[in-house]
Amino acid sequence: MKRWFTVLVGVVSSSLPGLACTGISFTAKDGSYVQARTIEWAKGPLESSYVVIPRGQQLVSDTPESEGGGMTFTTRYGMVGLSVVKMEYIAEGINEAGLSAGLFFFPGYGAYQAYDRAQKATTLADLQVVQWMLSRFATVEEVMAGIGEARIVGLVPEAVVHWRIGDTSGRQVVLEIVDGKPYFYENTVGVLTNAPGFEWHLTNLKNYVNLFPGDAPEHQLSELTLRPLGGGSGFLGLPGDPTPPSRFVRAAFYRATAPQQPTAFRAIKQCFQILSNFDIPLGIEHPQGQSPDMPSATQWTVAVDLTHRKVYYRTAYNTTIRCISLDGIDFAKVKYQSHPLDKVQEQPVEDITVG
Repeated sequence: MKRWFTVLVGVVSSSLPGLACTGISFTAKDGSYVQARTIEWAKGPLESSYVVIPRGQQLVSDTPESEGGGMTFTTRYGMVGLSVVKMEYIAEGINEAGLSAGLFFFPGYGAYQAYDRAQKATTLADLQVVQWMLSRFATVEEVMAGIGEARIVGLVPEAVVHWRIGDTSGRQVVLEIVDGKPYFYENTVGVLTNAPGFEWHLTNLKNYVNLFPGDAPEHQLSELTLRPLGGGSGFLGLPGDPTPPSRFVRAAFYRATAPQQPTAFRAIKQCFQILSNFDIPLGIEHPQGQSPDMPSATQWTVAVDLTHRKVYYRTAYNTTIRCISLDGIDFAKVKYQSHPLDKVQEQPVEDITVG
C-alpha cells in the first residue's frame, strides 16, 4: 500500500472520534465577508501544508483503488488552500474569484455513490472536492449548477465529509451527499460542525430557546430571592462538551451575540478569538496517560477573508497568526507548490525582560 493511502487510512479510520471541525462566519460593517474554522485530529501531528495552485494547472483525482486515475481537470482559477495528509487534499481554501470552500468530517450520516471503475473519467475523490470546486467555479450558484459534473466517491469507507461553500456576496451553503444524492442547504446561521446532518443541528437549536446574552433577572422562589452568581448567566445551560452538536450550539450563540466588526481584519481577529473557545485539550480525547506529545488536538485554525482574498492561519505549535494574500501571487506564473504550515514546530516567545 502506498504511503499516502496508508497515512490516509490511519487518519480517517482509526481516529474518527478525534476528527472534529468547527466553522463560523461574519460579515463586517463595511460589507466584507469572512469564514473561519478549526481542524482537529487527536492521534498525533497531522501532516498539513499550505498549497498554491496556478491557473491552467492540470489536476487528477485519486480513486479508492489508486493514486490518480480519476477525473482530470484544469484550473480556471488560481487558489490557496490548507491541506491535510497530501497536498491535493485541501481542507479549506479560497480562489482568486473569492469562492471559499472547506470540508468537515461527517461520519455515519452521509453516503456517496458506489465507486464504479467504468466511470473513472468522472470520478472525484471526496477529499479533492474542495480543490475541484475552487479550480472551476467563482460563486456558490456555479457550484450548485456544476456539482452534477462529478461522481463523488469516498476514498475510505469509514470516512464521509460534508462541505461549507461561500462567496463574496456573503452567501454560504452546506453540501451533504446522502444516498448518493447531493443536497444544498442555505446556511443563514453561519455555523458548521460535524454529524448529524445540518438540518438536525438547526432543529436542535430549538432546545436552547431559553438562552440569551447578558444576565438573568433576579426572581423570587417562595421566600428566597434568586440572583445570578456572576456575569453571563443568560447563557446558563450552554453545552460545553466537545461533541459536534454541542459545538454547533455554542458556536451559533457566540456568533449571533458577537458585535459586528467595522472591517474584515477586525472580523478576522474576532474569528480567532471566538474559535479559541473550541480548542480541544488532548486529555479529554484519550484514556488517562495515553495522550500523544503535542500541544492540542486542535491542529490549526484558519480564517479566510473572501472580500480581500486573504488567508490567515495559526497552529497548535505556533499561535502567531500568519497571512497569505492572493493579490500578491501571479497565478499565471506561480508554480504548483506546497509548504509546511510551520517551518519549525515551536512557539516563539518574545523576551521583554527589563534590565
